[in-house]
Amino acid sequence: MDLLELRNEIDKIDDELVPLLLKRMDVSRKVAQYKVEHGIPVLNEKREQEVLDLVASSCGEQGGAMKTIFSSIMDSSRALQHKIIGGGQDLRTSIENAKRSKKLTANGEPIACQGVNGAYSGKAAEALFEDSPVIFHKQFEDVFEAVNQGKARFGIIPVENSTAGSVHESYDLIMKYKFYIVGAYDLRVEHCLCTKQNVNFEDIDNVYSHPQALSQCNIFLKSFDFTGINFSNTAAAAKFVSESDKTNIAAICSESAAKRYGLKIIRRNIQNVTNNTTRFIVISKELVIDDDAEKISLIFSAPHRTGSLYRVLGRFSMTGLNLTKLESRPVPNGKFDYYFYVDILGSVRDEETLDLLCALSDELPEFSFLGNYYEGK
Repeated sequence: MDLLELRNEIDKIDDELVPLLLKRMDVSRKVAQYKVEHGIPVLNEKREQEVLDLVASSCGEQGGAMKTIFSSIMDSSRALQHKIIGGGQDLRTSIENAKRSKKLTANGEPIACQGVNGAYSGKAAEALFEDSPVIFHKQFEDVFEAVNQGKARFGIIPVENSTAGSVHESYDLIMKYKFYIVGAYDLRVEHCLCTKQNVNFEDIDNVYSHPQALSQCNIFLKSFDFTGINFSNTAAAAKFVSESDKTNIAAICSESAAKRYGLKIIRRNIQNVTNNTTRFIVISKELVIDDDAEKISLIFSAPHRTGSLYRVLGRFSMTGLNLTKLESRPVPNGKFDYYFYVDILGSVRDEETLDLLCALSDELPEFSFLGNYYEGK
C-alpha cells in the first residue's frame, strides 16, 4: 500500500471512531444527570485508575499510548459532567461577588513597595497609581504584611524579568499568603553603573545591587572583572554607595535612583539585552476584576501520579487557553511536594473558562484562584 492508501484507511477508521466517541459523551451526560440526582461527586479517581490500568494491560506494547488517549477521553467526559452539574460553586460565588472596576485605583490610599525611594517598584507604583503615596518596606514579606494589616491598599512586587527569569522569593510569598493579584505592569528596566562623584571607573572593584540586577548585567560585570555583591534592592544599593566611605565600590541602579542619591553615572544601559523588562504584580486582600482583565493566575498541586500534571495542562489546551507561565515551587513540608503557579490568557467572563476553573477547583488539592486582571505596559 502506498501512503495515500494508508491515509485513506486511517480516515475510514476515524469515521468509525467519531460516532463511538460521541456516543460515549452522551452516556457521560446521562452519568452526570444521575450524579446530580444522587449527590455523587464528578471525580471518581479509583474508577478512572481501574479503567486506565485495564486499558494499559490489554493493549500490549501500545498500552502506554492507549492509556494516554483514554486519559484525554476521561478528562473530556469529566469536563462535560462538571458543566452539567455546575461544580465549583464556592469559586463561582467568589467571582460573582468580586468588585468590578473599569480601571484599577487605590483612591489615594497608600501603596506598599519593597526598597527605598528610587526603586523600580516605586516607578511601577507611580505608573499605576498616580494619586497614591508609595510606602517603602525593607523586605518583600513586609509588603505582604502591610497589605495584610491594612496599612496599604495594594502591594507591588516584582515576579519576573525578561532576562534573569523569575523572582523566586516573590512566588514563594504569593503561595504563602495567597492574596489576590488584581493588576500587573511591565516596566522597561535600564540599568546604570553609578559611583560617588570622586570615584573613577578604574577604581571600581565591587558592584552592589539586587541579585536580579546583577544577573541582568552579568556580561558587563564579567567583562571588567567586577565582583557583584548582593543587596536588598537597586535603589538601596545606590543609597548605600552614596553613604559609604569606600572609594572602590559602585551600584547598579536606575538613573532616577542615581540622581536621588547624588551618584555619578559612569555607564548607561549596561544590561545584557536592550529590551530588558520586569513584570510587577499588584497584590490585594480583596478580589477586584477589571473590565479589561486578560490574564488569570492560579495555584494548585497535583497528585503524585504519572501524567497528573500533563493531564491538568491538557485541560487548558482543551479549552483553547494559552499558558504564559508555569512555575513550580516546593511545599515547605519536607516531602518534596510542589505547588504549581500558572498564568493563562483568558477571562472569567468566558463561560468555558469559568467552567474549567470551577472544575479544577473541585478536583485539585490546594487549588487557589489568584485573580483575573489587566497587565499594563
